[in-house]
Amino acid sequence: MNRSLALEAVTIFAFGVFLTGCGGKPESAGAGGAPPPAKVEKEEDVGLLTVQRPELFPLVKAAEYSAAPTLNVTGSVVPDINRTVPVISLASGRVVEIRARLGDRVEKGQVLLRVQSPDIAGAFSDYRKAVADQALVQKQFERAQILYDKGAISLNDFQVAQGANDKAKVDVETTLEHLHVLGVDKDHPSGIVDIKAPVSGVITDQQVTNAAGVQGLSGSNPFTISDLTSVWVLCDVYENDLANVHVGETAEIRLNAYPDKVYTGTISNIGPILDPNIRTAKVRVQVANPGLLMRVGMFVTASFHGQKKVESASVPASAILHLHDRDWVYVPAGGNKFRRVEVTAGNNLPNQMQEIRKGIEAGQQVVSNALVMQSTVEQ
Repeated sequence: MNRSLALEAVTIFAFGVFLTGCGGKPESAGAGGAPPPAKVEKEEDVGLLTVQRPELFPLVKAAEYSAAPTLNVTGSVVPDINRTVPVISLASGRVVEIRARLGDRVEKGQVLLRVQSPDIAGAFSDYRKAVADQALVQKQFERAQILYDKGAISLNDFQVAQGANDKAKVDVETTLEHLHVLGVDKDHPSGIVDIKAPVSGVITDQQVTNAAGVQGLSGSNPFTISDLTSVWVLCDVYENDLANVHVGETAEIRLNAYPDKVYTGTISNIGPILDPNIRTAKVRVQVANPGLLMRVGMFVTASFHGQKKVESASVPASAILHLHDRDWVYVPAGGNKFRRVEVTAGNNLPNQMQEIRKGIEAGQQVVSNALVMQSTVEQ
């Protein structure tokens, strides 16, 4: 009897454990055994500031500003190809003297270098032979003239002598012209030829040194002379900004070396091919260069002005905060709160105002002195 009671008690205990494992619900589990719902904590808005005394930061209303859009790009000064002339040596030989250097200003007809050339000796030899032959043929023609007048020779013989005399004169003229082309005076025979400047300007390229060889037309040009009274400014304009640039419009050029100097040029060409790496096109501006202050290779800033006016806002320059290479303004956000808003600043305007192209609109209030507010917050 006692054994039966013990067996019943064990059975009841095992059944209780089974019920606990199947139907029990731990407090930490959600419905259906899922984990408890996550709690979302709101992160603090770093652009929203709270101040104790907002009256210390006076507000100003953004004014309406209307102007044509201005595109500022960088560029460099290069010579005008139409005003660039290569110096050509028609005679081959060895350089014996150089009288000009890279960067020198030269005048038309000025001797740039002297070349000792065997071509000169050959040209003088041909000229002297032609002169001697012509003198001989001239005497034969004169003798034939006398004989023909006396009936001693036929008309055909006389015409042959006359033709030979005419050909001899042509040979003399041809060889003399060859000497002139080489730059040699027939009355002063010499194996050295002077290479002179064909135009006035500045030597912008030099490909010759002392004792170097000159190959004439088949080689490189010893010098290149550029007239820098008018130059080109080549600018890189991004693909998205090309719609604001048109051929024939004017552009303002400012030199990085002389910021107070402003030149006015005319857009003469917009490159038909984009740089595939940086997606820019070359825009060429023709600029007059009085005084030759613009030097080849100088960096410049070019400003292109659009044709249609665009509405934007303007605020005091002190209302703009320059932080982390960006521009910001503070606008009221209700009560004693202010919000920092990123803007795109434009040109500086008269009366210490500045254009705002993007970020706020005309009529919107901003803190008049953003730097004071920023300093107060950081304290």
